[in-house]
Amino acid sequence: MHIPIKVDYGVRALVDLALNAGDGPVRATDIASRAVIPEAYLAQVLNALNKSGFIRSVRGPQGGHALAMDPSEVTLSAVMACLDGSDTLVRCLDDSGMCVHVPVCAQREVWRRVEEAVNNVLDSTNIADLADRTRVIESAWRGRASVESFKPVTV
Repeated sequence: MHIPIKVDYGVRALVDLALNAGDGPVRATDIASRAVIPEAYLAQVLNALNKSGFIRSVRGPQGGHALAMDPSEVTLSAVMACLDGSDTLVRCLDDSGMCVHVPVCAQREVWRRVEEAVNNVLDSTNIADLADRTRVIESAWRGRASVESFKPVTV
C-alpha cells in the first residue's frame, strides 16, 4: 500500500500541533522546520485540514495554526479521507465491473482482507496516540550518541 506524501505531511503536521498544543497558534514555518515539510506544500496541507475542521488557522503576526478538536478524536482514517480521498486499495473492490476476473478472482478476497486490516489500524490510531509515541521515542533518543546506536522502543 502506498501512503501519499500529502497524508504523511498532514499526519506529521497534526502531530506537531498536538505536541505544541497550549503554546498558542503554531506558525507554519515552525511546523515545516520541525517536521521537515516544504513550506509551500505544507500550506496546501494546512488549508485542506482547516477546511475539513481538523485545525483552525489565524492570520496575522500573532497567527498560526492549532488543533480544532481533541487529538484523540482525529483518526488516521479521517486524515486519509481528508487528504487522499481514495477509498480502496484496488479499484475492483468498489466496482466489480472494473475487471473481467472478478467473478472468479481469488485475489480479490485477499485484497479485501488486506484493506480491512489496514482500515482497522487507521481507524484505531489517532493523533494523540502518535503524539504520545513521539514523546516516548524522543525521550529514548535523548542522550544517544548516534543514529546507529538508537534502538526503537517497542509498543
